Amino acid sequence: MVQPGHAPGRDTRVPRPTHQGGGGDLTELSPNESVTGVKAMAMLAAMRADASSLTGKHPAHVFRPLSETLNRWTAHGIDTALFYAGAETARRRYAGCGLTKMLPLDRVLIGCESSRVGAFGGFHHSDQGYRHLQMMAVITMYGPMERRNPERPALALLDLLRAYAHDCLHYGSRRRYVEVAGIPVRTQYGINYRRATGQSYSAADQHGSRHTRNLGIVMEGACDKEARSITRQTAERFGLTEPSDILGTLTFRDVTGTLTEEDTRRVVDVPESEEQTLYAAALSGYEEGVNRRYAHFLSEFAPGEESECHTRLLAAIINGDAPELGAWLDERHGPGTFTGLFRTPGYFEPGLAV
Repeated sequence: MVQPGHAPGRDTRVPRPTHQGGGGDLTELSPNESVTGVKAMAMLAAMRADASSLTGKHPAHVFRPLSETLNRWTAHGIDTALFYAGAETARRRYAGCGLTKMLPLDRVLIGCESSRVGAFGGFHHSDQGYRHLQMMAVITMYGPMERRNPERPALALLDLLRAYAHDCLHYGSRRRYVEVAGIPVRTQYGINYRRATGQSYSAADQHGSRHTRNLGIVMEGACDKEARSITRQTAERFGLTEPSDILGTLTFRDVTGTLTEEDTRRVVDVPESEEQTLYAAALSGYEEGVNRRYAHFLSEFAPGEESECHTRLLAAIINGDAPELGAWLDERHGPGTFTGLFRTPGYFEPGLAV
């Protein structure tokens, strides 16, 4: 990984994954991953030992492991206690949903000290997040990035906590790979499936749709709802309140899951910073395209039981048990609800029953 004084993005090697299990396994897996094929596992091991394919998309930024970044901030007088407290809350909560291990801090790279004038980072920065093939999360420091430490430490730590709690759920989700011509091909992610040829079980939503019938959106929304709930609890525990400026207010409400419909309709123009203007637009777009659709899904199919449905969804995403979730939906809406809602016409896979 990039060390102090190195050029941005030059050294992106990560500790080589350790051997796990027998039978020729060559790669460390996340808690609920399985891989068929020695060549596929070897290829995963190689990808997981080098993050350059991810950091190379951000050549202007310097990336360091999350643990190192937090230690640096602490050394400069920034109190990072709220991040660790929130991460512990997430660990306990996720354990109750079946996730036995959190995303290791050395598998998270934080970008800052950008050489790009006006660079602005945070959860909605482009080309970041958890990447399953590399088993790595790439995150940028919230706020102006032409610096080593955050301009607004508390808000940056909340944004970081939201991103980390979110990516831990992606890391811990059920994931199944099969080997096709020596290459690992993902055929299951959470409660969504894909044929080795690439056809997805669930189709994309129509552009501008208020509701969702796409399992990718449902799972993304479930992960973010949980992450933002944890961030909101942490902000309340530490007595943090929203800033007075428009972008700061929107960001605080975003990371804590308290955005209003009026907020998402607000046009934010920061004349002195095109990147901040684009960031605000990305924030609103994500809220409308993911979180609002997921909230609508819960109210549509679990009215009065939104919390229980959400918890069951999280557990199903982690353990991959779509039939159990389907049975719960069937009790309320009749047989075949899951299939009727989500399965693309013409999709069929032997042995898959939901």
